[in-house]
Amino acid sequence: MKIGELAKRTGLSASKIRFYEDIGLLKMVERKANGYRSYPKEAEVALNLIVSGQQAGFSLDELKALLPADLSGWQHAQLIDALKQKVMDIEQLQAKLAENKQRLTEILTEIDAKPDDMDCADNAKRVLTQMGLKNNK
Repeated sequence: MKIGELAKRTGLSASKIRFYEDIGLLKMVERKANGYRSYPKEAEVALNLIVSGQQAGFSLDELKALLPADLSGWQHAQLIDALKQKVMDIEQLQAKLAENKQRLTEILTEIDAKPDDMDCADNAKRVLTQMGLKNNK
């Protein structure tokens, strides 16, 4: 199939498909005598895998290392290891985000606890002082 049809089927622009080809991520392409690209039906599957992989947090370099040139040539152990590592990466990121959220919530609570007779600048100093004392303990 031609690039326009592949673009329509995948929802990707032709330039994005050419980019994936140029960086070696999409290897399923033939050049016809007239210079036109010709893609097998498997290219649609490969592009959907690339998009799904990116949405799951894989970089293009990670995907390039994982995706075989021929979709029947998957390296099972390598794929399982990469998926497990990505799950661990996500869990670490979730833990870090939870810590950040808790810290920001604490700061908001301190800011909201501003005495009625205190202006905003003095409240900021009060909160910053309390944050400094908490970090030094």
